[in-house]
Amino acid sequence: MRAMGVDLGSKRIGVAISDSTGTVATPIEVVKRRGNRNQEHQRLDALATEWAAEIIVVGIPYNLDGSRGRAAKNYLREAKALARNTELDVVTHDERLTTVSAERSLSKQTLIGAARRQVVDKVAAAVMLQSWLDAGPSRA
Repeated sequence: MRAMGVDLGSKRIGVAISDSTGTVATPIEVVKRRGNRNQEHQRLDALATEWAAEIIVVGIPYNLDGSRGRAAKNYLREAKALARNTELDVVTHDERLTTVSAERSLSKQTLIGAARRQVVDKVAAAVMLQSWLDAGPSRA
């Protein structure tokens, strides 16, 4: 099953896609926030169609103790809104520390400033999606 991973952010949305067997996640794009959630969601739906995704996985930044903070609550609401704007199933997955992991991964590269910010969001989406894929069949 091909899945699309989405790492929501206040300024950018990182997007990743799995291979057709649902084994490996790859970063594909960063969607810039422009203040219009409907347009952003339409872009995500278009990417899902373009890449033949069968499901969309939205990362939720739970607190380290597993509770829902402000960001988690906001992104859960946005995941529900996204589900209303697509025919695909939209599921959520714990994304704690994915951006930290992506930053560590990128620290070995020579990217700095704006170039790094453009990459880190889609790499974080790939880290989150890979975690979801690795969780196996009961992940939905």
